[in-house]
Amino acid sequence: MRLLRVGPPGRERPALLDAAGVLRDLSSVVADIDGSLLGDPTRLAHLPDLWDLPVVTGRPRIGPPIARPGKVVGIGLNYKDHAEEAGASIPDEPVVFLKPSSSVSGPEDPILLPPGSTTTDHEVELGVVIGRRLAHCTDPRAALEAVGGYLVADDVTERSQVAKGPTWAKGKCADTFTPIGPWLVTPDEVGDPQGLTLELRVDGDLRQSGTTSLMAYGVGELLAYASTLMTLEPGDLVLTGTPGGVAAGRPEPRPFLRAGQVVEAEVRGLGRQRTPVLDPPARTRETFPGQK
Repeated sequence: MRLLRVGPPGRERPALLDAAGVLRDLSSVVADIDGSLLGDPTRLAHLPDLWDLPVVTGRPRIGPPIARPGKVVGIGLNYKDHAEEAGASIPDEPVVFLKPSSSVSGPEDPILLPPGSTTTDHEVELGVVIGRRLAHCTDPRAALEAVGGYLVADDVTERSQVAKGPTWAKGKCADTFTPIGPWLVTPDEVGDPQGLTLELRVDGDLRQSGTTSLMAYGVGELLAYASTLMTLEPGDLVLTGTPGGVAAGRPEPRPFLRAGQVVEAEVRGLGRQRTPVLDPPARTRETFPGQK
């Protein structure tokens, strides 16, 4: 099942993409696509006949396919080629960081560059949405049973802020820095999450290409490990790492994102994003204490 949310920001309504590629409005049967829905899979299993659901007309905006998650959990250095281009080795245990839910945006919404940015980078990733509460799990296979769905994500990163330290989150927390979607695809359609191809293009130029089979830690391992650090709740989003090919790993002059470009991130079977890159609105150009 391919679930999505359509409409203006903050007023999205739930929808479903049927087998014929027709958008069906779900708002008459579910309030939203969120943790409460994913935490009760019987509600999805007992949807009315799709032909009875109204068609979504026109070309509405596609929003994030999951309502604002309680938390976004990021994983770093989970592909060997990305670790190598970053001058690092695969860590002995997963690198975990948190992103705010305010960083989440839709698959066609713009990526807004931070004021003065010259090192904003792209990271295509497989995103995992939690469907069932998961805590203190040590079995990767059991952890996979807690998955509510999969989606495309771009873990946008401001490299200069990451380099400043002491935490990675500084370079990953800006608004619009986690575009997700277009769809949330249920596990029954995805099958093995370690057999998916990821690609990212900037203005049509292929920058990243990889497969989830090359993850150092598989999806089940990541979820189990994260659940020993924090409780994963229905609707939470876990980003599973990016393959090589990011701008920071390329020779000078490194092709960081610039206003006017278009980023296309895709995971085969989960859809494709198309996000324009824009300068920030003038009203966001503020100077805070200690920030130049």
